[in-house]
Amino acid sequence: MRELTTAQAIREALAEEMRRDPRVFLLGEDIGIYGGAFGVTNGLLEEFGPERVRDTPIAESAVVGCAIGASLLGMRPVVEIQFSDFITNAMDAIVNQAAKIRYMFGGKARVPIVVRTPGGAGTGAAAQHSQSLEAWTAHVPGLKVAMPSDPAEAKGLLKAAIRDDNPVIFYEHKLLYRVKGPVPEEDYTIPIGKARVVRPGRDVTVIATSYQVQRALQAAELLAAEGVDVEIIDPRTLLPLDRDTIVESVAKTGRVVITHEAVEHGGVGAEIAAAIMESEAFYYLDAPLVRVCGKPVPIPCNKRLEEMALPQVADIVDGVRRVLGVAAGGVA
Repeated sequence: MRELTTAQAIREALAEEMRRDPRVFLLGEDIGIYGGAFGVTNGLLEEFGPERVRDTPIAESAVVGCAIGASLLGMRPVVEIQFSDFITNAMDAIVNQAAKIRYMFGGKARVPIVVRTPGGAGTGAAAQHSQSLEAWTAHVPGLKVAMPSDPAEAKGLLKAAIRDDNPVIFYEHKLLYRVKGPVPEEDYTIPIGKARVVRPGRDVTVIATSYQVQRALQAAELLAAEGVDVEIIDPRTLLPLDRDTIVESVAKTGRVVITHEAVEHGGVGAEIAAAIMESEAFYYLDAPLVRVCGKPVPIPCNKRLEEMALPQVADIVDGVRRVLGVAAGGVA
């Protein structure tokens, strides 16, 4: 199978959906000639023209508001917000309008918009361009929230999001843009609300979101050398959350580590932990669950400090060892 970077896979998903459905169009800051802050929309202006690839002012609330209006008239807009930090500027439009309209009109109006936005840290972009704020949107009924973890996932999830009749917030981790992997050429979608078993295992369940899936895979390889067999679960979407797949895995392994890049307090890891504790999986736990998350600080600009603020591969390895009750260096 051919390989693409995540950025290429997202671009391919956008192009395929725009060819399939003339109602799909893009709008956002510098997405036309410039190709977006990370080059994801490169070449789409040339193929689809300025009517369907629209550069906008730096005004996130206005951009999302325009998308909502267009969707109410039958279009299917895909918004790009340059950095997920700036989605905060559009929260009124997203939370009080996009998420509510379908309910308030008794289902007679729909808001099929997708808000794509790069999130996460690791690029030295500092405090205002590196946050992971997905828990904010995952708290709002009426929204769907997706976080792909590799190129094939990004393409399939984005195509499903564009075809969904509800507003979808689509978080793309910046470090994933250059990650390369196999991507099917045929048309396919990945169901929103269905988690994925990324790596089967028997000893510990590691539930990881977005780029943490990549780090969890590296940690699993290191732990395999110690005789620890890690199962990795990627929820794919935080809202809705596939509790069944999580519960099934935890009931099998009896031990859980939850990892996400956002700060621990109030993060989606707490919701996942609650889902486990409120389910039958609780009775299968052999040890208290462990969370491996971002430190409760603004993301520093200094590279070394930035690394210390984020949950790294070594931290996941340490978390697995803690939940197993073993010291560094191997299983007892």
